[in-house]
Amino acid sequence: MAKNKKQHLFSFPFMMWMVALLVASCSSSPENPAMVKELPPIFPDYAGVTIPAEIAPLNFVCCGDYQAMDVTVRGAKGGELHVNGDYADFDIDDWHKLTLENKGTDLTFTVCLRKDGSWVQYQDFVVHVSEDGLEEWGLTYRRIPPGYEVYGKMGLYQRELSTFSERPILENTAVPGACLNCHVSNRTHPDHFTFHIRGQHGATLIQREGEMELLKAKNDSIGGSMVYPYWHPSGRFVAYSTNKTNQSFHTVAKERIEVFDHASDVLLYSPDSHEILLDSIVATEDHYENYPVFSPDGRSLYFCAAEKREIPAAYKEIQYNICKIGFDPDQGVFVGEVDTIFNARQLGKSANHPRPSYDGRFLLFTMSDYGCFPIWHKEADQWLLDLKTGEARALDEINSSDTDSYHNWSENSRWVVFTSRRGNGYYTNLYLTHVGKDGRMTKPFLLPQRRPWNYYDETLFSFNTPDFTSSPVKFDAQAAAHAITSDKRTETKVR
Repeated sequence: MAKNKKQHLFSFPFMMWMVALLVASCSSSPENPAMVKELPPIFPDYAGVTIPAEIAPLNFVCCGDYQAMDVTVRGAKGGELHVNGDYADFDIDDWHKLTLENKGTDLTFTVCLRKDGSWVQYQDFVVHVSEDGLEEWGLTYRRIPPGYEVYGKMGLYQRELSTFSERPILENTAVPGACLNCHVSNRTHPDHFTFHIRGQHGATLIQREGEMELLKAKNDSIGGSMVYPYWHPSGRFVAYSTNKTNQSFHTVAKERIEVFDHASDVLLYSPDSHEILLDSIVATEDHYENYPVFSPDGRSLYFCAAEKREIPAAYKEIQYNICKIGFDPDQGVFVGEVDTIFNARQLGKSANHPRPSYDGRFLLFTMSDYGCFPIWHKEADQWLLDLKTGEARALDEINSSDTDSYHNWSENSRWVVFTSRRGNGYYTNLYLTHVGKDGRMTKPFLLPQRRPWNYYDETLFSFNTPDFTSSPVKFDAQAAAHAITSDKRTETKVR
């Protein structure tokens, strides 16, 4: 027994020494690595991007086979991070200490990989930390599986941008068979929040200062549902379009689905009086009107308009311009005549999803060949209209060879979030970019995730309709689900 005990005592420290040796060989910094004259093959591609100091850590992996990764990040003003392992996994607190210390300057990343027992070091890359703060708590968005005929599991979610924390606002598992869509808050402030519910328990939900109401999904006087909302900055009005929408499927492999309107008009809703303002100047018989948005001062309404065509025979001839009309918020009425501020049809194109920057300088929109639903159009790109000069341009600095579509601004107008299929052509993911005072945008970066490869490879959902939110959305999902399934609705009247 004594002999066996002695052997056991000897083997335990020996085993611990071997483990420590193995750990040291895998985790210690590489010495004299072979230099490689190329950037590291990282995913996501963060080389050369501009970030807000408040963003979650830019964790990344390297593509290809390797046994270990070693990453050092040095700030131009000071500070250093060092991590190693299977991927670059930065401590959140240490990351933010480094980014805040280096606002307005660069972080330099040194990446080494251990391949076949030997270390190689790639060329350094830099990430610029902007002087412009994010000034937003997070993002809201919809996640939906890539199905068309049925909704499947989907919902509205909110994500804290300084961490990786995500939580549902409302999932359709609480309202079986429902489709939750078209959500928006008032200038990123979620005290005013609205979204539409399609399906058996259809409704338009409006929440102001915690008070919730559900409107009938359809009003016979307007001929359709109230969708694509946008708040007046006062909170006294919400602009909607009412659409009769159909979808069809292409027979060619490169084109999948087409969504088009048989009819659409723009209207305003007053939550105080439950009145719908329906004016023939933005609800014409010979045009489709769509995607209304208020100007930051609340005295104009932008929207898209296209001449009606025979559907479906001539659906590729439907091309939208961006229009503008005056609005009197005191009287709650439109004033003046409709003015076309961007003529996409002259370029043989269709302009959709107008979104004015909150400083009133720019109008961001999506340009595609035709139609009003460009999320499956590979040619869809982001464009920017300078409201001061009237000049418009394609945002080549952020566009890709695949679909780039829905977008929104941060309240300080220095950051944009948008959706893109550039990753694999099938799923839309969220990208962020910094906007300079001249409207130039920086290289977009994919929304950071704790384990990026696993997340984006295994999460089979598309992100869409993203928006910034200045604070967490306070929403009682249980009460909302009960109200939606009760079919109790607020009646509206047309003025």
